[in-house]
Amino acid sequence: MIAIPDHQQTVIDIPPGDPYSDELTMETDQPVRQMLLLTSCLDWLWQDRNDFFASGNLTIYFNPKQIKSQDFRGPDFFVVLDTERRIRKSWVVWEEDGKYPNVIVEILSDGMAKTDRETKKEIYQNTFRTPEYFWFDPNTLEFKGFLLMGGRYEPIEPNATGQCWSRQLELFLGVEGRSLRFFTPDGTLVPTPAEAATQAQRVAQQAQQAAQQAQQDMQQAQHDVQQAQQDVQQAQQKAQRLAARLRKLGVDPDTL
Repeated sequence: MIAIPDHQQTVIDIPPGDPYSDELTMETDQPVRQMLLLTSCLDWLWQDRNDFFASGNLTIYFNPKQIKSQDFRGPDFFVVLDTERRIRKSWVVWEEDGKYPNVIVEILSDGMAKTDRETKKEIYQNTFRTPEYFWFDPNTLEFKGFLLMGGRYEPIEPNATGQCWSRQLELFLGVEGRSLRFFTPDGTLVPTPAEAATQAQRVAQQAQQAAQQAQQDMQQAQHDVQQAQQDVQQAQQKAQRLAARLRKLGVDPDTL
């Protein structure tokens, strides 16, 4: 047996079974904020659910031969339904029962808009077979949604307010201010955790103010009752004095 010097030995790097995401840093701050906004809102809305995974800028590995160095994409935001809700380093399709995202949202930017509109759209349509695909441009506020029908993406017709209905999420997606947001079926904006906390604080303050007002009204009512009792007592005393004076004059007040 011939010993191989340490400096001549070849080190083979075998990728881990659960590889980390391999996505590039986003071009600007806007996509990051938008991704976090969608993720935090859905996490808050579905805080009691454990059957979904929502993330963004996370690599999806989907090579049919299970080769992790080939065939991978990282949508800006995506949701997978009917799966375990837990933290993942990446989404490896063959380790997730072959599941692909149910919904994908891409945040358009100058450098990636063409790729999002064409290349990624084709991959999501033909390979992922993702039922719904949306894109949003935070600069121009362009927003479009697509529904997979007959193997091809067909535009989702927006409602009167420009919102697109997601059958998968059972929510509307639409532009609020300069951000893409979720809306409930009745059109209510899905808040961020911070907005929800502010709303809860406002409701608590209103309830406290209502309780204080009710207490003040009760105190006022008690005061009014006491005042009325005093007025009746004074009137009775006055009547008694008048009756006594009439008797002194020889007049029986009971006959009047």
